[in-house]
Amino acid sequence: MGTPIHVWVIFGAAIIVALVLDLGVLHRRAHAIRLKEALIESAAWISVALFFNLWLYFARGPLVGIEFFTAYLVEKSLSVDNIFVFLLIFQAFRIPPKSQHKVLYFGIAGALVLRAVFVLAGITLLQAFHPVMYIFGAILLFTGLKMLLPRKRALHPENNWMVRVARRMIPVVHDYEGQQFLVRESGRWKATPLFLALVAVEAMDIIFAVDSVPAVLAITRDTFVVYSSNVFAILGLRALYFALADILPRFRFLHQGLAAIIMFVGTKMIASDHFPISAVTSLTAIAIILGGTIAASLVFPRGGVKRDPT
Repeated sequence: MGTPIHVWVIFGAAIIVALVLDLGVLHRRAHAIRLKEALIESAAWISVALFFNLWLYFARGPLVGIEFFTAYLVEKSLSVDNIFVFLLIFQAFRIPPKSQHKVLYFGIAGALVLRAVFVLAGITLLQAFHPVMYIFGAILLFTGLKMLLPRKRALHPENNWMVRVARRMIPVVHDYEGQQFLVRESGRWKATPLFLALVAVEAMDIIFAVDSVPAVLAITRDTFVVYSSNVFAILGLRALYFALADILPRFRFLHQGLAAIIMFVGTKMIASDHFPISAVTSLTAIAIILGGTIAASLVFPRGGVKRDPT
């Protein structure tokens, strides 16, 4: 896949160590994540991603370094929508603050596997059937246009089809207040609300992957860069949720900015054969869109009214 196997091994080992340290050391005791702790952890994950980016820049060249940073920026931006959905999921299943980190931890660990499948499938399709690039681009343009259109449709993660299947397959304990996903009662295994919340998180990630993976494939076809940028964006998502869940709804133009980014990368993918856009130009355009979105939201605040997260 263009990347030496030892690089994949080192990368995989580093991610496993980070996940073990996260749950086994930093969060061994269940507790509600406070703002200060969340900001420190979020800054730490972003720093790790930037150091990794710096290593790629010198180890594999400036182009790969710029592609990784652009892909990471896109993934980080698109993952903002996940934060809104996480908030809805925890509200729907009444997950207490001290248990939310565990649900996100295992949900994101599962997402790492799902993203690997999506990345490999996307790159394989592009290599086997080049015109699929136009399909991916059209999907991104359609998604961006949908995000621009005003709508009041409510999202109900508790009614997701995967959650409904889980309810039918496993009895549910509704009054459970522990840290386990499954409990044994009267000789039968039963699911707790934490398990249903975990299923909902995984289901939502499948939906988000349909947009985010093609968006990164519009920036680079390097399998290692595509997957590693996804991984670093996902790994920092837990801390970002606890840091920004109450702040992000105040950015009134956030969804318009994300829509513009999705439509830009969709256009880039469709036009790449005839009007290729360089990695530097892509990075500049995405940075301008993000900066403009944040600036406009600060200059013209909503006044505390929250946007529907869908």
